[in-house]
Amino acid sequence: MRVKKPVVVITGASTGIGRATALRFARGGASVVLAARRPEALEQLAAECRGHGGQALAVPTDVGSAADVQALAARTVERFGRIDVWVNNAAVTFFSPFLDVPLDDFRRVLEVNVMGCVHGCRAALLQMQRQGSGVLVNVSSVVGEIAQPYTSAYSMSKAAIRALGVSLRSELKLGKQAGIKVCTVMPATVDTPFFQHGGNYTGRKALAMPPVYTPARVARAITRLARHPRPETVVGPMGRVMVLQHRLAPRLMERVMAVQVDKTHLSRTEPAPAGAGNIHVPSPEPQEAAAEGGWHGRRKTARRRMAAGLVLLAAATGIKAVRMRPGPCAAERTPAS
Repeated sequence: MRVKKPVVVITGASTGIGRATALRFARGGASVVLAARRPEALEQLAAECRGHGGQALAVPTDVGSAADVQALAARTVERFGRIDVWVNNAAVTFFSPFLDVPLDDFRRVLEVNVMGCVHGCRAALLQMQRQGSGVLVNVSSVVGEIAQPYTSAYSMSKAAIRALGVSLRSELKLGKQAGIKVCTVMPATVDTPFFQHGGNYTGRKALAMPPVYTPARVARAITRLARHPRPETVVGPMGRVMVLQHRLAPRLMERVMAVQVDKTHLSRTEPAPAGAGNIHVPSPEPQEAAAEGGWHGRRKTARRRMAAGLVLLAAATGIKAVRMRPGPCAAERTPAS
């Protein structure tokens, strides 16, 4: 977008991708409005953003509440006069067999991840329509393309966010509102505290499934979209490989995903107590929250998994080619004797 110092609203800003994105925008001189459920963490982040030269406003918000999100938009416009970029990033999850998770947890994941995004889109688009411009960025996931076992509600929610983006882009085009852009970001596994915070009913500790990318990498993608919007962006080479694999050979990729989750996403040696994690209430963490989760998301891990992914991609491409190869036409068939 053309605004040199945009006003940016970020939900789920206290940790992980949201925190990294806020700091990156602040370093570029943007005014950032930070939303999450933890006031202390938000205030600490706001002070850090101001230290980079940007303006910052902390607004404690539960995105599952439409009233909270409307108040977030109102506070932003009252303080800065406009909303140039809105990033819907807030999300929660659980790890559990489908039949074991409490329905209240399942419902709350959809409320935060799906309705939270809906609330954000409505608040942002109302203001952007008044302005005639703006960029709306919705953070989905690679699991919005290829769902995982044991994260049924989360996978559903990320697929719904992708679908919402397509629908909104279509409406904006029909309404000839070319100045408003809707972008969907689909990260692969990111090194954030998300896995420690989630609910868990598997009896096994949740781990970040490699390859693990840094939150800074996703933040770069989001800030790039603010300047040069595009409909969908997959973050992480392995994520792009997985998406392509699934489109070429979905059954093969679903089997691969199931095996990988069982082997690397849930520990085989470390147990985990049953509980809802931060689904209903914020995690009881110290005031200073972190962007990274200690999973060491670096390129070395990515390269190792990338090599394996390319092998799978080649196999999937070969399978697809065989399936699509036309059979002999009638003139080429050998008559039966």
